[in-house]
Amino acid sequence: MKQSKKTRRTDHAERLINAPLVDVFAAFTSADKLARWLPPEGATGEFEHCDLSEGGGFRLRLTFDDPDVETKSDDDSDVVAVHIPVLDDGRLIVWEVEFESDDPRFSGTMAMHWYLSRKSGGTLVTIDAHHVPPGISAKDHVEGLNSSLANLAAVVEGEERGA
Repeated sequence: MKQSKKTRRTDHAERLINAPLVDVFAAFTSADKLARWLPPEGATGEFEHCDLSEGGGFRLRLTFDDPDVETKSDDDSDVVAVHIPVLDDGRLIVWEVEFESDDPRFSGTMAMHWYLSRKSGGTLVTIDAHHVPPGISAKDHVEGLNSSLANLAAVVEGEERGA
């Protein structure tokens, strides 16, 4: 039996966010909030379509400020198509992510599992990204995940303070 070219690599990041789980979960189900926190530092996101319910998904164009960033889809952006098979009432969110690219190093479906759990007066958000395409450097990916988590914290913690 021929072995699949799917990578077995899993990248991981986590952050304790000083906000209730319900507020953190809401940031995954609001297009406005998701567009504010998901793009990592140095990028902006624009939805081409967006249905954040279970069974739905979104298509997002990430545009990078730095012209030297290697992009997957065109000269200055990455386009990702995301299907949401699991949206478990604030405990687990699963995204099946495909990058639009002609480069085979970015092909395949990456599964992102977002775990939310109450902890120490806040919410621990843990991301496990499974089957990360080999064209994505582990270092850059973990930096991007941590950047998105920092953005998520800024969005939901700012709301807690009435910002």
